[in-house]
Amino acid sequence: MANHKSTSSSVSRTKQSTQRIEQRYQIFIDSVLQYFHQLKIEIAIDTPYLKTNQHPILWDYTGIIGITGNQKGLVYFTAPTALLEQLLLAIDEQDCSDENLIDLVGEFANTIAGNARKDFGADFNISVPLVVKGKPDHLILPRNGHSFVVPIHWQEHQAAIVVFLQG
Repeated sequence: MANHKSTSSSVSRTKQSTQRIEQRYQIFIDSVLQYFHQLKIEIAIDTPYLKTNQHPILWDYTGIIGITGNQKGLVYFTAPTALLEQLLLAIDEQDCSDENLIDLVGEFANTIAGNARKDFGADFNISVPLVVKGKPDHLILPRNGHSFVVPIHWQEHQAAIVVFLQG
């Protein structure tokens, strides 16, 4: 009988741990949905998942926000050029220059991280966005860690918010 209680207790702790992880990252999912809702653009979010950091997801433009304070890590938004151009056109911006694509990616990453700051508190410090055009050669993430990936689908395009937090 003692083994049954021990197993039951272990399962309960695992469920609680899973719920904490889901709650921790739900703010990022909610922020993505809110951002596109404000633009009156309907997107789909696939099931978020954990991904090892050895081969980060990266597309043509990536907006990176560093995080320090009570959490350490980063949040980044990465998307292909075609999605960003279509997004600009959808919000009635006809100028699809590199400058506007870079601004869009930086604004999106900053908005998502800024919304998370509201939930994580004043000690959740975010950097200004660093936007990279082209796939970076590497993105420095702890190789033995995992990142939380929020896959975004709009029209026939894909993008992602990727979150790595320690603490």
